[in-house]
Amino acid sequence: MDAVVGGGGLIQLPALLLVPGIAPVQALATNKVAGFMGTSVSAATFYRRVQPDLRTAGPMAVAALLGGGGGAALAAWLPGEVIEPIVLVALVGVAIWTVARPQLGRADELRWTGRRHLVVAAALGVGIGFYDGLVGPGTGTFLVIGLVAVLGYGFLQASAHAKIINALTNIGALVVFALQGAPLWLLGVIMGAGNICGAYLGARMAVARGSGFVRAVFLVVVGGLVVTLAWDVLTPG
Repeated sequence: MDAVVGGGGLIQLPALLLVPGIAPVQALATNKVAGFMGTSVSAATFYRRVQPDLRTAGPMAVAALLGGGGGAALAAWLPGEVIEPIVLVALVGVAIWTVARPQLGRADELRWTGRRHLVVAAALGVGIGFYDGLVGPGTGTFLVIGLVAVLGYGFLQASAHAKIINALTNIGALVVFALQGAPLWLLGVIMGAGNICGAYLGARMAVARGSGFVRAVFLVVVGGLVVTLAWDVLTPG
């Protein structure tokens, strides 16, 4: 699922929080270990088969890496519930907009070129990378949202770009978490091995089935994010 359109943290992070004695920051950090292993493989698979434009993905990934490190630095003390209601409203709006515009993301129709394109891409990278380091789940989905709705990529190209960028946000956050001694490395590597298998299969499936398939999975994942965040917001504690 994560390789196709993001949202793997919806499954991994809650599962990690069920481990007896694990602290939230340890769960976030361990999720980054597994997530980095999976996103790296899906990024490489997409790159070989889709050839995303590194002139966009590269600067956006570097900006996202910096944002991911900044978000991770705050994750130990800023509660996720501070931003969850805002994210929930944004996701509901995105889901409605995507359903109402069936042609959205069917093909690449870039809104800008040159410097403006790169500036907007970098701004998206910093913001979404910061969210990834701070909270995490749904980062790949938010990257796809930004690449499709703001920059004008089709869903397949957006997924390919998102995996490259997400790999860098995971590195930025993981470095900070590692300096804090937060990751449970053995558990993270075991989960990461499973991530690698799923990422390879998911990326190949997305390439084979195209943007229409990615759009359908995107709506399912956004729906899952909405339900998860609504449950957290409406049932605190």
